[in-house]
Amino acid sequence: MQSTRFVLINTSHAGNVGATARAMKVMGFSDLVLVAPRFPDVACHEEAIAMASGAADILARARVVPTLADALDGVDYACATAMTPRDFGPPTFEPRTLFAELAAREAAPRLALVFGSERYGMANEDVYRCHAVLSIPTHPDYGSLNLSQAVQLLAYDLRQAIGGFGVQPRTPEPERADARAVQGLLEHLQTALVDIGYLDPAAPKKLMPRLNQLFNRAGLTNEEVHILRGIAREMSKTAARTGH
Repeated sequence: MQSTRFVLINTSHAGNVGATARAMKVMGFSDLVLVAPRFPDVACHEEAIAMASGAADILARARVVPTLADALDGVDYACATAMTPRDFGPPTFEPRTLFAELAAREAAPRLALVFGSERYGMANEDVYRCHAVLSIPTHPDYGSLNLSQAVQLLAYDLRQAIGGFGVQPRTPEPERADARAVQGLLEHLQTALVDIGYLDPAAPKKLMPRLNQLFNRAGLTNEEVHILRGIAREMSKTAARTGH
């Protein structure tokens, strides 16, 4: 199922072809087949390349064929996309449920996801060629999706079913300042507070122990210690200039 084929039938707008390529590449798929598009060279159109946004390699490998039968050559299991079921047509499934069932099979099938034209969707005879119909759950009052949006949703659900991509790790946590660095900061800050007249060295009360506990709770990083020491340094310089 990693090599799932995405089939677009009678696509009219070059931008949708490009956006489809982008949606596929984001989810790690690359097999794109265009059935009788409005423009045979649609994958080369400027709008398609612009909308692909870095997925031009998918467009370059895309194949154009005259019929859906040609597009499904080598496919074991084809899924039509349609908002409404067809009389006497294949059964309708919610994508996530069907993908999970197919992925769990001992021998997962070579899959094709088939999308109709932007204006008319899929013709009945094309739906009948497929093994299942996929219906994306949407708000009951409005279920209209752009072609590439539908591709993105199905590509995401399929990727999750066959093993999603891990979330990229965050930037490594900055190094925490050790006790010696914090004590150096406290001593520097104490000098600066005396310089500006905020702290009376003869009666310091509990200010410095409280600041010590504050810094311990904060879990200062080395960079934050440097920033606070820089502030303390400027405090002492200002006090020296002004005579305070």
